[in-house]
Amino acid sequence: MGTNSLIVNALLVNEGTMIEADVRIRGGRIVAIGAQLSAHADDTVIDAAGKLLLPGVIDDQVHFREPGLTHKADFNSETRAAAAGGITSVMEMPNTIPATLTSELLEAKYARAAQVAAVNYAFYFGASNDNLAEVQRVDPKAVAGVKVFMGASTGNMLVDNEQTLAGIFRDAPCLVATHCEYQATMDANLQAAIAKYGEDIPVREHPLIRSAEACYQSTAMAIELAKHYGTRLHVLHITTARELALFQPGVSDHKQITAETCVHYLHFDDRDYDRLGNWIKCNPAIKTSADRTALIAALHDGRIDVIATDHAPHTFEEKAKPYKSAPGGLPLVQFALPCLLQRVHEGQLSYPMAVEKFCHAPARLFDVADRGYLREGYFADLVLIDRHNTQAVTRTEVLSKCGWSPFEGEILRHRVVQTWVNGISVWDGQSVRPGVHGQRLQFMR
Repeated sequence: MGTNSLIVNALLVNEGTMIEADVRIRGGRIVAIGAQLSAHADDTVIDAAGKLLLPGVIDDQVHFREPGLTHKADFNSETRAAAAGGITSVMEMPNTIPATLTSELLEAKYARAAQVAAVNYAFYFGASNDNLAEVQRVDPKAVAGVKVFMGASTGNMLVDNEQTLAGIFRDAPCLVATHCEYQATMDANLQAAIAKYGEDIPVREHPLIRSAEACYQSTAMAIELAKHYGTRLHVLHITTARELALFQPGVSDHKQITAETCVHYLHFDDRDYDRLGNWIKCNPAIKTSADRTALIAALHDGRIDVIATDHAPHTFEEKAKPYKSAPGGLPLVQFALPCLLQRVHEGQLSYPMAVEKFCHAPARLFDVADRGYLREGYFADLVLIDRHNTQAVTRTEVLSKCGWSPFEGEILRHRVVQTWVNGISVWDGQSVRPGVHGQRLQFMR
């Protein structure tokens, strides 16, 4: 399936170490890792020249907008952007139009992705106030997890019925992933902002409207339900220091309750709203510099287990509307890995920790088969990083259909120079190879 390749003189970042080694790829998988491997006659030899070789990123949270919202994004455009960013596997969310609330709609998304996705893929099954019976019938091997919006969402996906919530946590046959913001608190905060500013609310009010208290209330409720019913719970996009007290430190293996944060919460803070406005408006909101510092500390002590993107594109025209009308969400997949590695450049994280949270941990926590590590026998999902070649993010480089990036104008200190998906070079540092399709992720459950 994949071409036969030999990557030589690479610096492998994998399983807590950084070692110089060569990697041989045959039939779409890694077949050998070692020093000074000999090239075979049919090998394509790639000299990494000391560049970093990482496992391909497994992004456990993306919104690719297909079906129903394809004016913003679609599976082909966003998986191409992901490949350019070193993301080789994605888990996509159910809040499309129609929402993924039935097994038939789930399989329709898989069928579409098989035709157009440039990277590997899986989908979440959506929960609503009235599809508990569908949730109970979910095949654990067919989905990344069951997604519950315990806060505002699109369409019929806000689950605020207490009996339904209890039923989901009691009966879900696989991991439950939650978006946690308490709607009543946010509604009250919004009314207070309207009373103060009228309809012209400044964007810097966003983290006060979608407040730390709203996040804490909802996250605490989710954790209480999970503890009561023994649910395997994964809380998405944690943004506040206060919430971190609800999670246990330590290694992620065998935890019942795990937590994720996202690259933009480690990169931006509330001082950036006056400069970037709606271009960094997202839900949950980017909070304070103290929260950002606490999130980085939580990566070190293990309270945060996973890093993701929450890639959620909207058009330039939509984001240019006044605060109340502009949707929340950012396009992130193309520059997320260089953005995370900026934290390494600044001394806040190490390369092995970045790989643990962005590659290894998602594979383990979601039971993904044969991916997320540089191991013999695993699929050759790989990304080559030049840490001595900066890139200035410009709008002309953006591959996401929405055509803009919140990182425009920034200098990122790492560049993705090549990405392999199932042993095939999909991104060469300049363009995405056409006609290459990823695979459906397999879950060992």
